[in-house]
Amino acid sequence: PESRGGRPEALGAGLRLSSGAGSGMCLLLGVTGVGKSLLVKRLQTILPSRDGKGDLGDPPPTRPTVGTNLTDIVAQKKITIRELGGCMGPIWSSYYGNCHSLLFMVDASNPTQLSASCVQLLGLLSAEELANASVLILFNKIDLPCYMTIEEMKSLIRLPDLIACAKQNITTLEISAWKGTGLSDVLRWLQDTHRTNG
Repeated sequence: PESRGGRPEALGAGLRLSSGAGSGMCLLLGVTGVGKSLLVKRLQTILPSRDGKGDLGDPPPTRPTVGTNLTDIVAQKKITIRELGGCMGPIWSSYYGNCHSLLFMVDASNPTQLSASCVQLLGLLSAEELANASVLILFNKIDLPCYMTIEEMKSLIRLPDLIACAKQNITTLEISAWKGTGLSDVLRWLQDTHRTNG
């Protein structure tokens, strides 16, 4: 699918393996299974309603991403979200060029994955190519009864220390891509970030 007159709607996703640049490139990263693909599909669903308060319906089916998915979202301006599969962690750095913003997802219901996520986040924040990128850390799956609170996760990964040492502007949000909780805030962050930074 392609853009039709810049209407505020999702324009579709396709598998591409090139690292082509976009005017508003946003990287979406996180370990396997944190909900990256579902997040992108949900953002496409809430765009037409604008306020994100409508019923999103049942979550669409997803499967682990192998490779990279590019999705264009038109919300005031075009933002290209490049989702990289968690299994591609060792070569994520190949895609850092031209990155205006970074969405980093953490599974708030999986404490055993937290250390791996923390190591990845440290690597991203220390990457020279991402020094000017705005960063949004998304604590996903807060709909599950076993999720850790944002305070617990901030303490476990020493987030205040990370933020104090990082060059990037870092924001955090608790979301549920499954239920749609917090997704309008994600969209607003993307719009604000790419209005000033893209």
